Amino acid sequence: MSLLSRARRKLDRLRLGRTARQVLEDRLSYLAPVKMRRIERALSQLRRRRVPGDFVEFGVALGGSAIVIARQAAGERRFLGLDVFEMIPPPASDKDDAKSQQRYETIRSGKSAGIRGDRYYGYRENLFEEVRQSFARYGVPVDGDGVQLYKGLFEETWPKVGARAIAFAHIDCDWYDPVRFCLGAVADLVSPGGILVIDDYHDYGGCRTAVDEFLGERRDFAFEPGANPYLRKIGA
Repeated sequence: MSLLSRARRKLDRLRLGRTARQVLEDRLSYLAPVKMRRIERALSQLRRRRVPGDFVEFGVALGGSAIVIARQAAGERRFLGLDVFEMIPPPASDKDDAKSQQRYETIRSGKSAGIRGDRYYGYRENLFEEVRQSFARYGVPVDGDGVQLYKGLFEETWPKVGARAIAFAHIDCDWYDPVRFCLGAVADLVSPGGILVIDDYHDYGGCRTAVDEFLGERRDFAFEPGANPYLRKIGA
């Protein structure tokens, strides 16, 4: 990483809110500060415009961004977090690119690195409980009401969630099939003005293809570029 890149990353971190800075310091998120900041900005816009609905995250991992989102939801709306909380499933579509396949092979082989020397989250024996404890430490305990976590494949757990209106969803699940599923699952529930944040659009070809296909079919969503692009529901 160049000196300029390091300086920009440091500046991005300084611009973050206290919770976002702390979850990065505690090694609870792989997100770059610029991506975390865009999540914060999206949540701030939704509060200011009073967009109704739950906050959702697909792909909780260590829980860092989920904690940031849940704290913004606290007392006003539900936070719903979904993840397998173990080794992620492989990219299974022919629309996933070589980079995705190579990344999964690194994970599968046991060679994926964690954050700053930690053990990679997908190799941990009881990730779900670790994440629950992290939520509690940050003052947003998983109570099954205001804060809910669901363990398993999205297509199995999403029907159990009972989501109604959705104001915000962070879709951080890498490959074509899960991204395509998540977009289809939430699209009709997103309130006008609601925002879907796509983490891996610039990282993995399958994610990008899934989003581009979705936008070709759903003219009621507008694409807003950035490190982690927004898909905003048209109507507000």
